[in-house]
Amino acid sequence: MDVLGTVALITGGASGLGAATARRLFDAGASVVLVDLPGSAGDAFAAELNASAGAAEGAASGGAAAGGGRRAVFVPADVTDEAQVQAAVDAASALGPLRILVNCAGIATPGKVLGRDGVLPLDAFSRVIQVNLVGTFNVIRLAAAAMAATEPASTELGGPERGVIINTASVAAFDGQIGQPAYAASKGAVAAMTLPIARELARSLIRVVTIAPGIFETPMMAGLPQEAQDSLGRQVPHPSRLGRPAEYANLAAHIVENAMLNGETIRLDGAIRMSPK
Repeated sequence: MDVLGTVALITGGASGLGAATARRLFDAGASVVLVDLPGSAGDAFAAELNASAGAAEGAASGGAAAGGGRRAVFVPADVTDEAQVQAAVDAASALGPLRILVNCAGIATPGKVLGRDGVLPLDAFSRVIQVNLVGTFNVIRLAAAAMAATEPASTELGGPERGVIINTASVAAFDGQIGQPAYAASKGAVAAMTLPIARELARSLIRVVTIAPGIFETPMMAGLPQEAQDSLGRQVPHPSRLGRPAEYANLAAHIVENAMLNGETIRLDGAIRMSPK
């Protein structure tokens, strides 16, 4: 599917992997709806993208082709809230046919089953599952309904398509470490539901693919001391560093453009296999 002229909805779109993906798709000609929590940098980031489009249009001959009418819009929402997510989907559909969903919103609250302070509270486990799994599914189902109602878009190689859904799992889905039972369970479930949803939505000409990143430079990672970040980067076989959000964004854009990618979870990890702790 050609990114140009589409509308993309990106959760967790105000920072990290989501922001990098929004910028990549916006630069390729898509309008983007950034979904993130109230109080995030979503408004400022949307304004930055819109300003960059205006500058590109001004520099283009006649002020026409570069921006192409694309827009960036921020919609504050909790991915677990049905009404708020529906409002974000409606905002995306108002800009044009919603063709792309990228689910990047998530939390990584650690917690051992038997920690120093006792048994892991059930609500702490449930909260991670609710955001990472239920929240992802909530956005999938509402965005898929909007995609299924659009007219199919013609593609050069792959035939007609209505949309592409990209989810974010983690290598923790396969190599979960001590202290990650909730996170690993949530991301493992995101990977597990990829194929059945892809099989179901195939009749609607919608593809579903999941990316499982390794250790990436994200706001959560930025909270660690630089020495700790460097140590984690050295654990990656090659390239021996932390992944960069732009590398996630590049893969997301390729998934959109490559019609044969469907029903799969792709590790993006530099060949790392996480140790027990």
